[in-house]
Amino acid sequence: MAERAIVIGGGLVGLVTCFELVERGVQVTLVDPAPASGATHHAGGMLAPVAEVQYRQEPLFPLMLRSAALYPDLVGRVSAGTDLPTGYRTEGTLVVAADWADAEHLSDLSAYQEFHGMTAERLTVREARRLEPALSPRIAGAVHIPGDHQVSPRLFAAALLDVLEHRGVRFVREQVTHLDGADPCRAVHCESTVLDASGTTVVLCNGLGAASVTGWYTGDNPLQLRPVHGDILRVKVPAHLRPLLDRVIRAFVGDRPVYLIPRDDGTLGIGATVREDDRPVPRAGAVHDLLRDAIRLVPGVEECDLLEATVGARPGTPDDLPYLGRVGANLIVSTGYFRHGILLAALGAAVVADLATGADTTDSELASCDPLRHHR
Repeated sequence: MAERAIVIGGGLVGLVTCFELVERGVQVTLVDPAPASGATHHAGGMLAPVAEVQYRQEPLFPLMLRSAALYPDLVGRVSAGTDLPTGYRTEGTLVVAADWADAEHLSDLSAYQEFHGMTAERLTVREARRLEPALSPRIAGAVHIPGDHQVSPRLFAAALLDVLEHRGVRFVREQVTHLDGADPCRAVHCESTVLDASGTTVVLCNGLGAASVTGWYTGDNPLQLRPVHGDILRVKVPAHLRPLLDRVIRAFVGDRPVYLIPRDDGTLGIGATVREDDRPVPRAGAVHDLLRDAIRLVPGVEECDLLEATVGARPGTPDDLPYLGRVGANLIVSTGYFRHGILLAALGAAVVADLATGADTTDSELASCDPLRHHR
């Protein structure tokens, strides 16, 4: 069992990993120049293993469901160590269709979810609007997914940082440049600091940044990570319309996906774009499309104040499965979570903690996440 760990990366995956290691009595050092400032800062935070289902991604389904099931306990343990809110909400999710063609898409998706043993309750438009009166009467179909919840990534990250500071985690606010080996990893080299890794578990979980950390592999980097950008808006609901929504609304509008996420502070997150380009700034067309589609579903959005438009870059892999597992005597990789980083953080952290503390990690469902599967 490792008594010490160095966690490289302070996004939500890294923060939850630190927390789970501390919970098991491990002394942790977190290395990140600016924790919670990357993809976590821009994430929607939907814990949606059913609504997030994508065709031909079956190996992900059990991992998503398992991780979602871990969240109530995880949030409870974090909340016990801080007075800060986490933004965890359990009202559920409505998935709606804007027109009849979208309703066919929604019906097919619901059948696919049910085939894989997931719970998705089909509703009439009247039933959906009874749950969420702000929905447009023009929607053509709806599905209720009570088990799909949400967390506010910014709030949850702040709560985790508060807990970790009080639990004695050491913070090294520098960028990691390279490692000395993997079998074992002898040291972690930062911009101006070298951390001794002898007798220490090293966890590489800094998202896209993992692709630039060298020294632990030969030949090409086995982590074939690519940035996948997503535009997200934040709007403030005027007082006379609050609460505009209670549940997360996900939808298809002209076959385009969109989501609206109500927050406890009276704001809504609006997103769903996926762009694989080299433009890490909000695009005017994306902002227009998101607002147009959101207003089509919830007309009250038109009266909201636009507070923010940002873009997050998520770490994608060739097969959209994460890289999660041991790659050396004391080196573990946990990255490549693509669109599911917030959802899968709970499972990823638990797996890393098991590996670090010598727990039984035989798990056939994780075999597809081998970090070396793309090594050439």
